[in-house]
Order: sequence, then C-alpha cells, then structure tokens
Amino acid sequence: MKLGEQSYALENPPKIIAHYSVAGPVESKGMLGNFFDLKLDSDEWGEKSHELAECKMHHTAIMKALDMSGLEFKDVNAVMCGDLLNQIIASSYSAKDIEIPYLGFYGACSTFGEMLCVASLMISSGSFKNVTCSTSSHFSTAERQYRYPLELGTQPTPTSQWTVTGSGCSVLSSDGEGPEIFACTIGRVIDLGVKDANNMGAVMAPAACDTICTHLNDLNISPEFYDLIITGDLGKFGSKLLLELARERGFELKDVHSDCGSMIFNNQPQTIQGGSGAGCSSLVFNSYIIKQMKSGNLKKVLLVPTGALLSKTASMQGETIPGIAHAVSIGYRYN
Repeated sequence: MKLGEQSYALENPPKIIAHYSVAGPVESKGMLGNFFDLKLDSDEWGEKSHELAECKMHHTAIMKALDMSGLEFKDVNAVMCGDLLNQIIASSYSAKDIEIPYLGFYGACSTFGEMLCVASLMISSGSFKNVTCSTSSHFSTAERQYRYPLELGTQPTPTSQWTVTGSGCSVLSSDGEGPEIFACTIGRVIDLGVKDANNMGAVMAPAACDTICTHLNDLNISPEFYDLIITGDLGKFGSKLLLELARERGFELKDVHSDCGSMIFNNQPQTIQGGSGAGCSSLVFNSYIIKQMKSGNLKKVLLVPTGALLSKTASMQGETIPGIAHAVSIGYRYN
C-alpha cells in the first residue's frame, strides 16, 4: 500500500529468516568483530587478486545464508546481488555457480537498501516467495577503481573513509520466523553540488536526510517510533551533517541515530572518518543489528543505506556527485 510520496506499507511483510556476514581483517579488529560470522585473516584470502577475493566473499555469504535458511536452490525465486566493481562483476561471478535466477543491482553504497525494498515489494505482492539479498565491497578493489592505485601510497584526506572489506547476505521469505520488513521508502537522487570524491559524507548526508524525513512524514511517525535509525556510510562527519540537516526540517535524530560506517571500525587511524562501501551496511546489518534484534535489544530499526553515485570518469570531468538513500523498516510487529 502506497503511503505519502515515496513510501510503502507491506501488507504481507517478508521475514528475514537467515543471514550471514564475512568481514575483512581490519573490520574484524573493530568494535563489531565479535558479531561477524566469518573473519578473514588476509585481504587476498588465498586468491591471486583482490577482485577474486571479493567474489569469494560474496559467494560465501550467499551460500552460508542459504544453508542457514534450510532452502534449496529450487525454493529460491532470485538471488539479488550488488557491489561496486565495474559491471558489478563480484555479484555476477558470485552467482554464476548458483542455480537460481539472478538480478544484479547497483546503487553504490545504498545497494543493499535498494534490493531490500525491491525484494520486499515482490514478496509482499505474492510474486516471489524466497529471495536472497547480498552486497560486497573490498578496500583494495574500490580504491583503485574510484581513486588511485594502491601502489602510489596516496595520503588520505581528513574527510576520507575506508571502504569496508566484507559481504553480508539476508534471506527473505514469505514464511518462516524472523524480523519483518513492514515498510520501505524509495529515495530520490539528491545533488547539492559536492565535487570532492574524498568527502562521501557530505555527498550522502543530504540524501539520507531527505529519505529519512520523507519516511517519517509519509508514515506520520516521529523518530522515537524506532529504537534505532541507522544510516549506511556517512561516517563521523556525514553523521554530524545529517543531524544538522534533519534538525532544520523539524526532526531531532540525535537520540536514535547511528551509522554503520562510524561503528564498524574501532578508531583505527587509517580509517579516518569510518567505513563506506556497498558491503558496509549489509555487513553490519547481517551481524550486529540483526543479532541485537533477535536477542530483544532492538525491536524496530530503520535501516537507511546511503550511496554516492560517482564514477572516476565523471569526477575527472569535474562533475558533481549525486547521492541516494533508501529506507527499510524492520521489526517483529508494526505497532
């Protein structure tokens, strides 16, 4: 059912019946390390390239989540995957040995939210019954695609974020037990003219603010409706900017907001502002957040993965960087 401008209430909300997380070595040393299902001891993970290591992470997350769900390939309508690499090759290469119809997604770091929205609407409508949703990213693959070759040893700027090495997968189903996705808000592309590819927080915060405020208005609720409103990849600077922007629109988020990128690292100096990447929100959600929900510490969560829609081509041509964010309401009951 459509609510307001951009939101949907799901009359037959899908359940998240299984989940799995794979984290890189730097991420595993952070404050959420104890919640990850699989922690890698190296960025290469026995592969000859970082790209192949990312494919291996992504494939592992999907297969382990499916094992946890008890579903067979024939039971699943689609594997929905996304990543940051050119032509989302980590996703397609991960899915090539999985005998399930495949849908590839790209929304930069917001991809996990995008596919959760689409999968939930498809399941709620009765078109699909079981779907996997997964994303991945890798520091070493993203840096050389979007910025500079690692061999240059380029000095990060004070606003830089560290692309998360990790992958997370959720299995959504019309049946079974687990937290429900009961509403979603599809975001708009927001461009306030930021051109600095090393300041992703400034790019994504306006989009996060727009989506969160629209969601609250569409559902006619206050921020306190949720135990946690968690953005994907704003980092420390972007999170502060989000609070200021939301305050200007009449919403105080300070007491309920957190950010996956700010949480995932434990003040490692090289990470500067925190984490980012398509794998950031899916890794944190499929480890820490969902386990907190299952333990009863969180009952209603608004997950808002955020993305900077940049490319090296556009940046080198001096173009601005648009942002996007999608919101997904997750809980065990609507009221």
